[in-house]
Amino acid sequence: MSTQQFLKPYKLDDAPLNKFHLKITALTFGSNFSDGYALGIIGMALTLIGPQMKLSPIWSGLIGSSALIGLFFGSLLLGGLSDRIGRQKIFLANFVVIAIASFLQFFVHDPTILFILRILIGFALGGDYAIGSTLLAEFAPRKHRGFLLSFLNVMWTVGYVVSNIVGYYLLKTGPDSWRWMLASAAIPAVIVLLMRIGTPESPRWLISMGRVEEAREIVKKHIGPLAELDEKRLENGSKAYRFQDLFGKKLWKRTAFGGLFYVCQVIPYFAIYTFLPDILAKMGFEETFFIDTVLNLFLLVGSIVGLWFTEKYSRRSFTINTFIILTISLLALTLLPAGSHIVAITIFCLFTFVMSAASNLTLVYPAELFPTEIRGSGVGVVTAISRIGSAVGTFLLPVTVSSMGLTTSMIGMTIVLLIGTIVSIAWAPETKSLALDDSIHYH
Repeated sequence: MSTQQFLKPYKLDDAPLNKFHLKITALTFGSNFSDGYALGIIGMALTLIGPQMKLSPIWSGLIGSSALIGLFFGSLLLGGLSDRIGRQKIFLANFVVIAIASFLQFFVHDPTILFILRILIGFALGGDYAIGSTLLAEFAPRKHRGFLLSFLNVMWTVGYVVSNIVGYYLLKTGPDSWRWMLASAAIPAVIVLLMRIGTPESPRWLISMGRVEEAREIVKKHIGPLAELDEKRLENGSKAYRFQDLFGKKLWKRTAFGGLFYVCQVIPYFAIYTFLPDILAKMGFEETFFIDTVLNLFLLVGSIVGLWFTEKYSRRSFTINTFIILTISLLALTLLPAGSHIVAITIFCLFTFVMSAASNLTLVYPAELFPTEIRGSGVGVVTAISRIGSAVGTFLLPVTVSSMGLTTSMIGMTIVLLIGTIVSIAWAPETKSLALDDSIHYH
């Protein structure tokens, strides 16, 4: 951008990328890294917790899905609360809960207490999902919004991969190593908590509350003296939308699409990768760690390459095409004859790569679907839908595999991806180039 352009006033949506944008992105990374770590480490820990606590398939499913259950309630309740009291307070408080509950996992001796603690961790992470991506979207320039929001998925994947590495090496230290695995999640949580002190409130939210001067000061300090707020909403009142409008004539289709597209992606993602070692063993692989490592590498590479896909392609085409590839590849993987190990791994790597790349959209699309007054609520609702779906899927996988076999379970997840394909073709809107508060966008 030229010097002359810097001398002209610019809207918040068109602000040049600066250090503050990168800082708020880094602060938001924390929840995604912690979520990936917390959900990844439980898969390793359960291999020890199960025999030690003599867990039934139902208890294994409950503990495996416990954080996801918490995520449902946290994203739904805290997302809506952030529209009333602001983003910043909850953005900070979430990690107090995560740090304490993560640490307390070290001392548990029965599945009920572990289940409750992981519900609490999930509750706070769920709130942070709704609020973190909302806060970042409300600061980010539209030109870089997709890239910055997509990067959150990269950090989720990094957290997940790191948890697998930590879990693998701790696994060798003894039968109680699962305590260290679970409690280790407190370390990134404390770091994030300390870094978030001093985070400013969203200026867009302040405007929606009529607190214009505070919003101007924040924009001037963090975005630049020439940045201008879009205050046109104030002319028509600051409460243009209410929570119930998410299900009204103007927005119901966006709410339905957001929830269904999200849930159809995360059900197979969480179900498969939470129990990946068991799935690989049931597919006939004797040495699962090497294959697990290769697939984790494809998860990481897919999330990084997905940044480029998010920038290059429209939201709608990227969503539809990835759902089609995922549906076909998982069906092919399911129907392969026994012993086709090389072909199976090739297809599994493709599936993993595309799944990870497509998951970037789950952190971009929701924040672009709703107006500021109910953005926290909207993101919270679609995240809640996704998390209750993924919790059910993660809970049911060990139960269905035990009772009906792996093939039936994989066909069920293929059907979920097919539903995601149909919903996206029917309802996916294009939001890539729109200003975040363009009212035409929501009509």
